[in-house]
Amino acid sequence: MPATETISIAAAETLATDALAANEVSKTNAASVARALVAAEAEGQVGHGLSRLGDYVAQARSGKVDGHAVPQVEAIAPGSARIDAGNGFAYPALDRAVTWGIDAAEAQGSASMAVTRSHHCGALSVQVDRIAAAGLIGLMFANAPAAMAPSGANVPVFGTNPIAFAAPRRNRPPLVIDLSLSVVARGKVMNAMKTRQPIPRNWALDGDGRPTTDPEAALAGTMLPIGGAKGTALALMVEILSATFTAANASTDVSSFFTADGPPSGSGQTLIALKPHDGAAFTDRIEALLGLIAGLEGARLPGDRRAAAVTRARAGGLTVPSVYLDGARALATGTGPE
Repeated sequence: MPATETISIAAAETLATDALAANEVSKTNAASVARALVAAEAEGQVGHGLSRLGDYVAQARSGKVDGHAVPQVEAIAPGSARIDAGNGFAYPALDRAVTWGIDAAEAQGSASMAVTRSHHCGALSVQVDRIAAAGLIGLMFANAPAAMAPSGANVPVFGTNPIAFAAPRRNRPPLVIDLSLSVVARGKVMNAMKTRQPIPRNWALDGDGRPTTDPEAALAGTMLPIGGAKGTALALMVEILSATFTAANASTDVSSFFTADGPPSGSGQTLIALKPHDGAAFTDRIEALLGLIAGLEGARLPGDRRAAAVTRARAGGLTVPSVYLDGARALATGTGPE
């Protein structure tokens, strides 16, 4: 196992902000990206956490991502907006989308936010949690570079195309569900490669269509969809919502989120915010439903592990592979790789 180090959430955000701001990223954008990466790390989503920092910096340096982009919000209707990320990082655009959507849903009852010309959006749970924390139901859909073949095929057409959902609860953190439509998020495979660990054989196929435990071979091959044909159908639905609807690049045209070469990624995300029409009565019903599930022997609620991980991180800090923290310090001080 790789060597690790414990760091507080606040210190990790500062370090990541400094690393980005020292490398062609505006201070405002750097802070937005850092918050999202550290929030994902706190949830245990290591493939969307600080492991991404070096890749992000390399793309800002090369110009593949515009680190100084200012997202533009265009209200299409009272409850509908388009957010142009300007080929910058996704998180500043998502900040604008979430803020606009909360206000619009409070006023109109619902809101949809289409984000285009975007980039890797990390853990979707981070965004829908913010919507639910405002008392609303949140949904999010995103596409990504083609990495998953339709069931029965071996040519990637879809990204891992994650979906997320969050609902408010009474006197408790929101219920948050976040899942990739591949067996695991591709970021976990990248993290395994970077930390030199094998992957389970049911995660991916190599370039010849064979199950593999080699993360490098998996990245050159195809991820496996959850549920076979059902996972393929869900991936198609998400592709339409996040790319076709937003006029973003299709997954087959989205460039790599990992490498610094090539054109901007141009991916898309759609967020939806819904206001429960009967407030406290909705909360009563959701608590009754979740209480029923939690009371069943052997059952657990989705998101329980995430919530527990966040609680531990807030109390005791983040346990992060030293290679990522050392890399961030080098980037922040200008001693990192050119």
